[in-house]
This record gives sequence, structure tokens and C-alpha cells, in this order.
Amino acid sequence: MKSSKSLTKSTIEVKNIVKTYDNIEAVKNVSFSTHIGEIIALLGPNGAGKSTLMNMIAGFLSPTSGGVFVNGNNVAEKDLLSKKDIGFLPEGAPMYADMTVNQFLKYFIELKLNLDDENSNKKQIYADELVRIKKVAKIENVSSQRIETLSKGYLRRVGFAASLIGNPPILLLDEPTDGLDPNQKEHMRQLISEMSKDKTILISTHLLDEAETLANRIILINKGRVVADGELGDILSKAKKKTLAEAFKFLTNKGA
Repeated sequence: MKSSKSLTKSTIEVKNIVKTYDNIEAVKNVSFSTHIGEIIALLGPNGAGKSTLMNMIAGFLSPTSGGVFVNGNNVAEKDLLSKKDIGFLPEGAPMYADMTVNQFLKYFIELKLNLDDENSNKKQIYADELVRIKKVAKIENVSSQRIETLSKGYLRRVGFAASLIGNPPILLLDEPTDGLDPNQKEHMRQLISEMSKDKTILISTHLLDEAETLANRIILINKGRVVADGELGDILSKAKKKTLAEAFKFLTNKGA
């Protein structure tokens, strides 16, 4: 696990949020804050509430109660402003199958940057951003392919490229290495580590090795509740275990 870094003011503040579906609480009174320089692994078993929580932070779901603040802005009240500060890679990111990679990314660049028509450099800015995000995600070789022809790994990388549009200070990445081969996973993890110097990166994952080697903080969630939050040593100390695998099993079985 990466060492903790000096913290700045909070970038995300999650305050006592609850999400209820048909009288079932998917997220139960969750609170935490994040800072620039942190790579946070939101770790938990399938069905723990990780994706629901990510979608509420991103502004795509509304909490039943409680609030989410992004760089001081209440997401429920200033969702467009908040979304400009967030790059979001959702699980199973929806894409337009009949578009080429270039067409898809151009469309989202125009939506996200939304430059004024009076900006004389508008077309060039859009073109430069397309080149930049494709290079970062290493997808130049599939630029002209239709989305429907891509492998699962390339689909994730195209979705990741879309999350980088506008170089947002906060990245929410839901299972970012899902479907990637070992080399692609290594590239993604190195990239996330490098980008964290001036960003807050929140990763939802069920992969213990990803949380252990990439993150400098782990928020362990089970049955909609945060059961542990801290560096790896903090998690091991709370569970009184020697490995993250043992701690994960103990804390999620307890539902502490």
C-alpha cells in the first residue's frame, strides 16, 4: 500500500447518507471525507453498496437522506457544477455501440467541456483533448473501430478515457481494471498512481491486491455500512489480523 500523503482541504464530503429501495437500506448512514493526493479503495464484497455509493457521489443517484458535497458544493443543489469536477467510470459504462471510438469520445468531449460558440479555439481545444485522453488511456490503435467490436478490456479503457475529459480533480473509478489483461491492469494501476499527485481518486473494487498495493487508504464497506476506514495497518489492527484477506473475511462476516 502506498504511504499516506499530506492532506489538503476536503474534496468530497459524504455526510450521513442513506439510500433506501423499497424499504431496504442499500447504504446505511455513511460518512467520510477525501483529500487531494489520496487513492482510496472502496472495498467490499459484491452487493455491499459500493456502486450505489459511487453513483450518489457522482450525482447520478439521490440519497434518501444525508448529503454529498464536492469541493464545497452540495451535489443535490449544484449537480452540474459538481459534475465538472468529477470524472466517473461507472460499472458497465453505457456506450453507443454503432459509434466509432473517435465519434463516441468527441461527443462526450463536447458535452463535458461545452465551450461557448464564441470561443475561436473551440474546435482545436476539442481536438487536442481527444488526442490527450486517447494517449493516456492507450487506445489510439482502436480509434476508428466501432464500439460494438471492442473487447471488454478496450471498452473499459474507452470508458476510462471518457472519465479523463477536462482533467477533473476527482476521479470515481468503479472496478477500473475489470476485464483487463495483466499488462493492461499494470498500466492502469501505474497511471492511477501517477495521476493521484494532484487528484482525489476513489476506486470501487473487490480485489484485495488492488486495494493493498495501489491505495493509501481503504474504506471497507459491508451491507451498506462502513466497517473500517484507514491505512492498511489500521484495518489490520481493528480486525487483529495479519493480512488484508484475513481482515476482510473477519470484518465482512461480522458485518461490524
